[in-house]
Amino acid sequence: MTNEETLKRCNAITKNTLMETLSIEYTEIGKNYLVAKMPVNSKVYQPDGVLHGGAMVALAESVGSAAAIVFLDPTKFSIRGIEISANHVKSIKSGYVFAKAISIHLGKTTQVWDIKITDKDNRLISAVKLTTLALPKSS
Repeated sequence: MTNEETLKRCNAITKNTLMETLSIEYTEIGKNYLVAKMPVNSKVYQPDGVLHGGAMVALAESVGSAAAIVFLDPTKFSIRGIEISANHVKSIKSGYVFAKAISIHLGKTTQVWDIKITDKDNRLISAVKLTTLALPKSS
């Protein structure tokens, strides 16, 4: 499957999910990474008009979990996030944020992802680490 086909598949499965609600779109894929973007607008604000930390964590877990399944066989495994930690280092009020999940460890059972959330000028907004678990699907 080509990278373009993989991105199309990732975006197609977001219908009727949190990813659709938050307008998360998968935009780029490489040998060991996946990138998604999310608009910063009133749907993802906290009360004082900046991007909510929970929305950033949702973006990070979405791109990390999608990356995990892209690099495994989706017919054989389901992915679940089992631990996530985020350090929000900068606020943002508009535009888009971009989350790039890069694999740190791709084991048979667990995967560890380094996810940097940046603005359009590549300034760090949040640094996230996600651990995922690959669950075998029943035959």
